[in-house]
Amino acid sequence: MKFERNEKCWCGSGLKYKNCHIFFDERLQLLKQQGELVPDHTIIKNVKQLEGIRESGKINTWVLNEVSQIIKAGMSTEEIDRLVNRLILSKGAIPATLGYQGYPKSACTSVNHEICHGIPDKDVILKDGDIINVDITTIYQGYFADASRMFMIGNVSSVARRLVAVTKECLELGIQAVKPWGHLGDIGDAVWTHAKANGYTVMADIGGHGTGLEFHEEPYVCHIGYAGEGMVLVPGMVFTIEPMINEGTDEFYTDEENGWTVYTADGKLSAQWEHTIAVTEEGIEILTH
Repeated sequence: MKFERNEKCWCGSGLKYKNCHIFFDERLQLLKQQGELVPDHTIIKNVKQLEGIRESGKINTWVLNEVSQIIKAGMSTEEIDRLVNRLILSKGAIPATLGYQGYPKSACTSVNHEICHGIPDKDVILKDGDIINVDITTIYQGYFADASRMFMIGNVSSVARRLVAVTKECLELGIQAVKPWGHLGDIGDAVWTHAKANGYTVMADIGGHGTGLEFHEEPYVCHIGYAGEGMVLVPGMVFTIEPMINEGTDEFYTDEENGWTVYTADGKLSAQWEHTIAVTEEGIEILTH
């Protein structure tokens, strides 16, 4: 759809097209003619939307900070979930996972060889030496923010501690790889290269995703890739980077009973860290810092 220079911009900023996204669109059109895969307008956020996602991110971060203060051996993952639910609601926000496609809880709590989507349970008691990922998504005034952290419970083995540390490095390197007008494959290349160098495997079938106005939007962010390939990353895009790194094989299976929890096929450890980021004109902004 073509816009006239003096029309209001498609992004919803209220500005005239000529003073907002006209040069952006011209650049996208040129890239498309050159054979590049470019995002469509529906996943580009304006200033107001970014501010809304930023505020949601602040709540999400605060909740994870609070979890970090109380998580310990002897707690059930159900206790963690109740805390997350109470804290999110106390800020006038909504836990996005609760009821999402039938998911029954306000957080995902994935312990040891659970890769992701671990369902909190009163019978799952954290014990000394466990590692656990707590993953929460907050909706505040209609805007979504998504992040997760690893927690090490008590005296964690050097093997587990190293996996957690390298996985966090993979997240950081993935974020550093994001540049305006770079490519989605740059992220996967950075994560995959670092994981392989440390003897680990990367989940390819489960990855990051666009977010902000909906829980899951385009694009899919694969953590295996090649630099210079994939969709062009442009200012206004918002997505998660959330590498899931396995100690052993990248093969996995999903719990047949609950339909959600994903496990490593070999029973070895898995770790994950996640942030929601925005691509800006200057670089990136971590919205869940």
